[in-house]
Amino acid sequence: MRDFKKYDIWHLSHEFTLEVYKITNLFPKEELYGLTSQIRRASLSIPTNISEGCGRNSDAEFNQFLNIALGSALETEYLLMLSKDLAYLKNDVFVKMESKINEIKSKIYNLKQKLTRSKLKA
Repeated sequence: MRDFKKYDIWHLSHEFTLEVYKITNLFPKEELYGLTSQIRRASLSIPTNISEGCGRNSDAEFNQFLNIALGSALETEYLLMLSKDLAYLKNDVFVKMESKINEIKSKIYNLKQKLTRSKLKA
């Protein structure tokens, strides 16, 4: 079993989720059960799926949870764009968060590639 706390990508996505919670505290109250809830759940799904995948027995199973984490990262990216377009996020905050989610997506993809390469070598 892998220790999720040893993965850089888990730490990055955990910190990112904490930031999402902070910035969404400023969203309009009428969005609490809409966009606020959705973006929080999407961002939370990233480190959650990495953690859960680490508990699986095979690289293939871990890779499947990374697929879900990547999908959640893409969902979060869109929801950040929507939040900016609705003027819930200032542009500078959006740019910072977009940069972080792009780094997370890249690291998930690279880890997926590493798992796939190790499977091909076996």
